[in-house]
Amino acid sequence: MKALGFAGYSGSGKTTLMEKLLPRLRDRGLLVSVIKQSHHDIEVDVPGKDSWRHRRAGAREVLLTSPRRWMLVHELAGAAEPGLHDHLGRLSTCDLVLVEGFRHVALAKIEVWREENSRPWLHPHDPHIMAVAADAAPPGNLPWLDLNDVAAVAAFILEWMQHE
Repeated sequence: MKALGFAGYSGSGKTTLMEKLLPRLRDRGLLVSVIKQSHHDIEVDVPGKDSWRHRRAGAREVLLTSPRRWMLVHELAGAAEPGLHDHLGRLSTCDLVLVEGFRHVALAKIEVWREENSRPWLHPHDPHIMAVAADAAPPGNLPWLDLNDVAAVAAFILEWMQHE
């Protein structure tokens, strides 16, 4: 199972790029999963529904299942947030995991950068960034992928997977 990170500031287009990449990678026969880290408190079940009520009542984990999907909600209850490798171990086997967040983890990454955000580049300070998907040429010698050319980004990822 290979993991590839997408690093960039909020509003750079990481989620949008990943959303466009997923069907292209799936169409190439890959099983792809996603890990998304958020720095905000997240709620995935609906207030008032049974799973929410069980969690609020003190259940450490609530597994909600239906004929179409299942999800597991685990309350940390003050414990430290698990690391990326802990989360990778929770996933079913797949070909590729796209990771959004975990910017400071030693993980192969593509930097996503948008000129209108006027934010500094990440790649000069992160040796794990192997390419930049941006709407303007990045400084340095890393491969530059046009942020709006999803086919080129997908081709880069497929090539990387063959040599990784």
